[in-house]
Amino acid sequence: MARKSLQEMSGIASTIARSGAKPTDKVAKTSAPALGALQGSLAAIREIDPDLVDDWGPSDRLDEFTAVNPGDDDESFEALKNSIREGGQQVPILVRRSKTEGRFEAIYGRRRLKACCELGIKVRANVQDLDDATALLAKGLENAVRRNLSFYEKARFAEAILEAGHDSATAKQVLNLSKSGLSHLAKVTQNVPAKVGDLVGSAPKSGRPKWTALAEILLAGKLTQQAAVTFLEKLGSGVSSDDRLDMLIKEATKRGTRQWRGSSEVSPVDGVTIKTGRSSVSMSVKKSGANAGFAEWLDENLAEIIKNSYAEFTAVNRSDEN
Repeated sequence: MARKSLQEMSGIASTIARSGAKPTDKVAKTSAPALGALQGSLAAIREIDPDLVDDWGPSDRLDEFTAVNPGDDDESFEALKNSIREGGQQVPILVRRSKTEGRFEAIYGRRRLKACCELGIKVRANVQDLDDATALLAKGLENAVRRNLSFYEKARFAEAILEAGHDSATAKQVLNLSKSGLSHLAKVTQNVPAKVGDLVGSAPKSGRPKWTALAEILLAGKLTQQAAVTFLEKLGSGVSSDDRLDMLIKEATKRGTRQWRGSSEVSPVDGVTIKTGRSSVSMSVKKSGANAGFAEWLDENLAEIIKNSYAEFTAVNRSDEN
């Protein structure tokens, strides 16, 4: 297989190669600190034993850790391995030195690292001294050049950045988002349990409308985490990620229709009426008649009964809330 030209390399790798070939050239100005930090010379490129490289930072590609992967992911990875086997590793991964002496942390290039590891060869790596914020920006820049993340991958990546202790400004800069864009992502990760998202997968062809629809369904209580997990697990791995999302939304919509087909009214004991409607459950108790005494007792103890019942409910359904 022919070796790739500089034009075919990722933007960052090309910048590194060009700056090394022409050390006297003036470095182009950029508003992205991470890119400026990576405009080093070829002296920074080293061959490293893959076993000395540890993972670092938020995962930015769901198709590398979810139970459901795009149908062509295995073929894509095998193609990458074959390319490296036949033509060598053209694009270095980015690493920084670990706090553990002699080890490194991978900023980006996990698939290339894995491929070299499986091939039993050393990985070509650009070794830079980067702080966490600059490393995150480097990941974002590389993603922008190499492959656009799906909407849900961005949502999970943004969530991981924030959970790692970085502020929203960093998340917006890394993923090139507006304030409202970050808010849309947060709505999904806050309401779609990670386990459900893992089983759906990255859904590369599905954008904000579908994921927001699923988030709203879960938020409204029309579908529980356990019900979603059970449904997705029954689909099997042969269904694509985008189809899984579509089918889950349709199933949730059908469940909602069945659940709220009409209002109901029951009277479990004389003088007590429970009404169930589309958006609420109400109870009325008559303070007169044969059960007047029960009504008075219920009036005094109902708040405590509800608290205890709610505590029992949350204990049983805790897994649905996480």
